[in-house]
Amino acid sequence: MTCLLLFYEFFKTGLFAVGGGLATLPFLYDMAARHPEWFTVSQLADMLAVSESTPGPVGINMATYVGYTVGGVPGAIVATIGEVTPSIIVILIVAAMLT
Repeated sequence: MTCLLLFYEFFKTGLFAVGGGLATLPFLYDMAARHPEWFTVSQLADMLAVSESTPGPVGINMATYVGYTVGGVPGAIVATIGEVTPSIIVILIVAAMLT
Protein backbone atom coordinates (compact mmCIF):
# COMPACT_ATOMS: atom_id res chain seq x y z
CA MET A 1 0.00 0.00 0.00
CA THR A 2 2.88 2.37 0.74
CA CYS A 3 4.32 1.93 -2.75
CA LEU A 4 0.94 2.67 -4.32
CA LEU A 5 0.59 5.81 -2.20
CA LEU A 6 4.13 6.88 -3.12
CA PHE A 7 3.33 6.43 -6.80
CA TYR A 8 0.10 8.40 -6.46
CA GLU A 9 1.68 11.31 -4.56
CA PHE A 10 4.59 11.66 -6.96
CA PHE A 11 2.38 11.17 -10.00
CA LYS A 12 0.37 14.20 -8.84
CA THR A 13 3.60 16.10 -8.25
CA GLY A 14 4.94 15.26 -11.71
CA LEU A 15 1.62 16.10 -13.33
CA PHE A 16 1.11 19.54 -11.83
CA ALA A 17 4.65 20.78 -11.08
CA VAL A 18 5.36 22.50 -14.38
CA GLY A 19 8.53 24.57 -14.55
CA GLY A 20 11.35 22.40 -13.30
CA GLY A 21 12.49 20.71 -10.13
CA LEU A 22 12.02 23.66 -7.82
CA ALA A 23 8.36 23.78 -8.83
CA THR A 24 7.93 20.53 -6.89
CA LEU A 25 8.69 22.24 -3.55
CA PRO A 26 5.11 23.38 -2.78
CA PHE A 27 3.89 19.85 -3.43
CA LEU A 28 6.59 18.42 -1.17
CA TYR A 29 5.71 20.88 1.62
CA ASP A 30 2.10 19.72 1.33
CA MET A 31 3.25 16.10 1.33
CA ALA A 32 5.28 16.72 4.51
CA ALA A 33 2.16 18.09 6.20
CA ARG A 34 -0.05 15.17 5.11
CA HIS A 35 2.53 12.41 5.67
CA PRO A 36 4.76 13.48 8.57
CA GLU A 37 5.95 9.90 9.00
CA TRP A 38 7.64 10.15 5.58
CA PHE A 39 9.67 13.33 6.17
CA THR A 40 9.49 16.63 8.05
CA VAL A 41 9.85 20.16 6.77
CA SER A 42 13.36 20.37 8.25
CA GLN A 43 14.30 17.17 6.42
CA LEU A 44 12.94 18.76 3.25
CA ALA A 45 15.67 21.42 3.45
CA ASP A 46 18.28 18.66 3.70
CA MET A 47 16.71 16.85 0.74
CA LEU A 48 16.85 20.02 -1.32
CA ALA A 49 20.54 20.51 -0.50
CA VAL A 50 21.40 16.93 -1.43
CA SER A 51 19.27 17.07 -4.59
CA GLU A 52 20.89 20.30 -5.73
CA SER A 53 24.39 18.92 -5.20
CA THR A 54 23.87 15.63 -7.05
CA PRO A 55 23.65 15.38 -10.84
CA GLY A 56 20.23 15.10 -12.39
CA PRO A 57 16.90 16.89 -12.15
CA VAL A 58 16.05 18.18 -8.69
CA GLY A 59 12.48 16.86 -8.68
CA ILE A 60 13.51 13.36 -9.64
CA ASN A 61 16.35 13.34 -7.10
CA MET A 62 13.94 14.40 -4.36
CA ALA A 63 11.37 11.77 -5.40
CA THR A 64 14.07 9.11 -5.30
CA TYR A 65 15.26 10.29 -1.88
CA VAL A 66 11.78 10.31 -0.36
CA GLY A 67 10.94 6.95 -1.89
CA TYR A 68 14.14 5.46 -0.51
CA THR A 69 13.55 6.80 3.01
CA VAL A 70 9.95 5.54 3.01
CA GLY A 71 10.22 2.20 1.22
CA GLY A 72 13.85 1.41 0.51
CA VAL A 73 14.96 0.61 -3.02
CA PRO A 74 11.47 -0.44 -4.23
CA GLY A 75 10.06 2.81 -2.84
CA ALA A 76 12.74 4.83 -4.61
CA ILE A 77 11.96 3.12 -7.91
CA VAL A 78 8.19 3.57 -7.52
CA ALA A 79 8.46 7.25 -6.52
CA THR A 80 10.79 8.01 -9.42
CA ILE A 81 8.53 6.24 -11.90
CA GLY A 82 5.55 8.13 -10.48
CA GLU A 83 7.39 11.43 -10.94
CA VAL A 84 8.31 10.87 -14.60
CA THR A 85 5.18 9.04 -15.83
CA PRO A 86 3.08 12.19 -16.49
CA SER A 87 5.87 13.67 -18.61
CA ILE A 88 6.22 10.48 -20.62
CA ILE A 89 2.47 10.38 -21.24
CA VAL A 90 2.44 14.00 -22.45
CA ILE A 91 5.44 13.39 -24.72
CA LEU A 92 3.75 10.34 -26.25
CA ILE A 93 0.54 12.28 -26.87
CA VAL A 94 2.40 15.16 -28.54
CA ALA A 95 4.48 12.74 -30.63
CA ALA A 96 1.31 10.95 -31.77
CA MET A 97 -0.24 14.26 -32.79
CA LEU A 98 2.84 15.29 -34.77
CA THR A 99 2.92 12.17 -36.93
